Amino acid sequence: MIRFSFAAIADSVRSEVRSDSIETKPIVERADAILRRALLLTISARYACEPLRLALCAAIALTSPCAMAQTVPAAPPAVGVVKAARRPMIESDTFNGRIEPVLSVNIVARIAAFVEKKPFVDGSEVKRDDMLYTLERPPFQAAVDLQKAAVAQAEAQLENANTELWRKQQLLQKNAGTQEAVDNAQATQRVAAAQLKSAQAQLEVAQINLDYTEIRSPIDGRISAALVSPGNVVGPSSGAMATIVSQDPMYVVFPVPMRRAIELREQYADKGGFDAVKVRIRLSNGRVYSEAGKLDFVDNKIALDTDTLPFRAVIANPILKSQTAGGVRLRELVADEFVTVLLESVDPRQVIAVPRSAILSDQQGTYVYVVDDRNIARQRRVRLGQSTPETAGIVDGLKEGEHVVVEGVQRARPDSPVAPAPVSYNATRR
Repeated sequence: MIRFSFAAIADSVRSEVRSDSIETKPIVERADAILRRALLLTISARYACEPLRLALCAAIALTSPCAMAQTVPAAPPAVGVVKAARRPMIESDTFNGRIEPVLSVNIVARIAAFVEKKPFVDGSEVKRDDMLYTLERPPFQAAVDLQKAAVAQAEAQLENANTELWRKQQLLQKNAGTQEAVDNAQATQRVAAAQLKSAQAQLEVAQINLDYTEIRSPIDGRISAALVSPGNVVGPSSGAMATIVSQDPMYVVFPVPMRRAIELREQYADKGGFDAVKVRIRLSNGRVYSEAGKLDFVDNKIALDTDTLPFRAVIANPILKSQTAGGVRLRELVADEFVTVLLESVDPRQVIAVPRSAILSDQQGTYVYVVDDRNIARQRRVRLGQSTPETAGIVDGLKEGEHVVVEGVQRARPDSPVAPAPVSYNATRR
């Protein structure tokens, strides 16, 4: 009985395969029918005595999804599109740079002496002529007093020499004296006058040395921590006692490759040159600094090791509100800080732009999906120009007015139908 059943199954399969109807029906549907019939014949052969189980298997076969419904083709994926249009964009170039102070001064002692006082607070901002250090004064005060006495002595000697010269001249007029006596008196008077000038000069030197015992700030700026504490001996060769750097404004210095420098010069030639450029900086945390700077210097020679041309800009560095450290008010920019320099044009330029979400890339480059009049997604290779984190400028590969996929780009396939729907350009930038 079992052998007869299997033979019947084989004959049934052969008849179905040879049937002309298999060419007009889906292969999947015919295969499903063959398997169901084979299943029913097998079950009927092995379990003819079990009508309940046979009925159950027949019910399962008849309720198969393939028997209940035909396969429904998938609908085209829904995508959001925007029209490629010209929009104002600020042209910018990115370079690496560093913050430098406009003025930087190392405080060095001009005389050899002991440090007595250090009235400033480490890290604080100081003004011009603020007292920074006080050195021992008594030895230098004594030198001033000594030179004052020497000046007084020289003045007395000069006065006596003048009187003696006058007397000799009077005697010569009365024929009671000689010309030789007058000449000697005149020479003595000139020596006394020279000695007075020498004493006065030595007094001035002594006074200068005394003034050097008070070390004051030569500029406005922020002072470093003290490098010398009271009680130590300092002198011209002992090194810096502290460093002061100016705070507002600051310089931002950045090298520009020579090829790019020439391109920038030609690009802004009809707009006033580099005066038509503003400078912004991006801090190390990725935030763009609120103040804008302006180029004030382009070097007159190229760095030979890097073939770059040094540029310099001036940028404001105001005090941060309600931010202090140890009672010292803070500023955003710090000397020698590493920043990213954004060289931007003053006037925006009209360029074809699309949301950044529309840009895709592979090993061959960047591309977008453009939907044609028949709602077919076409892959279009593009060349990017000036871009921002939200918007991409297109230099080549896209025409104004074309519909670009910006939402559901992962569902689009080249040369495949899609169901496009317009979306707001601003909504895609959020």
